[in-house]
Amino acid sequence: MSTKRKSSKSTGDGGGAGKEVTTQLQNDDGGESSSDDESSDDDSLVLGGEIIRNPDVSDSDDDYSSEEDEADKNTQQSKKKQKTNNGKSKGTKPKKKASNQPETIQVDFVFCDANERFFHGLKTLVHRNSVHSPHSSQLADLVIENNMVGTVLSTDQDDNVFGFASVINLTTNSSSPCIEALKKICLDKCPQQHKVEMETVLSGKTKRPAGFFFQERMVNVTLELTGILHQQLVLDMDHAVKNARDEDEKKSLDFGAFVRLAPCYSGDGGGANSEIYKYFDDEIFATNAEFVYTFDAPKMFEEDEEELKCSVIVMTKTGHRAAMKELKKMVGGN
Repeated sequence: MSTKRKSSKSTGDGGGAGKEVTTQLQNDDGGESSSDDESSDDDSLVLGGEIIRNPDVSDSDDDYSSEEDEADKNTQQSKKKQKTNNGKSKGTKPKKKASNQPETIQVDFVFCDANERFFHGLKTLVHRNSVHSPHSSQLADLVIENNMVGTVLSTDQDDNVFGFASVINLTTNSSSPCIEALKKICLDKCPQQHKVEMETVLSGKTKRPAGFFFQERMVNVTLELTGILHQQLVLDMDHAVKNARDEDEKKSLDFGAFVRLAPCYSGDGGGANSEIYKYFDDEIFATNAEFVYTFDAPKMFEEDEEELKCSVIVMTKTGHRAAMKELKKMVGGN
């Protein structure tokens, strides 16, 4: 995969090729490439790739090709009936064969800062989490306002959002209704054995601030893109602390704890630690957390049969960085 570094803020580690049913990343140079000399006003990381269109899925072109084949077949049968004087049939038009080769569309995946043009895409992804859905608009606005610590996965062709990751300070945004609502949910659902710890994390009185860790993405985002999305968030946090305007801003961005509300489902047996996470990386974060507890999440639709749950994952900065190492090893294989 080829990577292009557009600013000192963003860089990526893109080893190996990722492949999904409809998406395949193209390895152009067999490794990572970046250049400090390449810079522009757009703080974004661009990954060259390609989208493979599934040949088994019919579209208008396939329908047209099928109709043309049928017309050729009828013409051929009609001409077979017309005999020449020497008993030979006239030549027929060669039958057009429908191509089964996949159609390749070149795409540049862009990792960039959140801004207003991504509002609807961010809101749509946030709304898919039933715990966050009542506050999806407010949370999308917070992610956009908090663009120093947050990354959006999009393309250079449109405003679609394929995924995002962000950390929102619980203290500096305590006046926000959606942050207050999420803090209340965490405390109300917290079991007694973790109550004191949870109250301390959410109090805003810790040496380093705590932040709500938000991340959502489309289901067909590749393993490699997911890894880079998290790496970009870490780089954003480090960059924000290093380039803070004053000491107060530096302290507000130097997170010491992270609270993640991860969507999950009940596993086999329904016992403790049997959750099946919607996103595989949340399981890695959970294994490196200080403590984890789960509660029943509201249903998105009444007809939903599968019981949705929410896992509250509380990590220190040390635990988060340890999880990042595991994630990088899983993605890169080393």
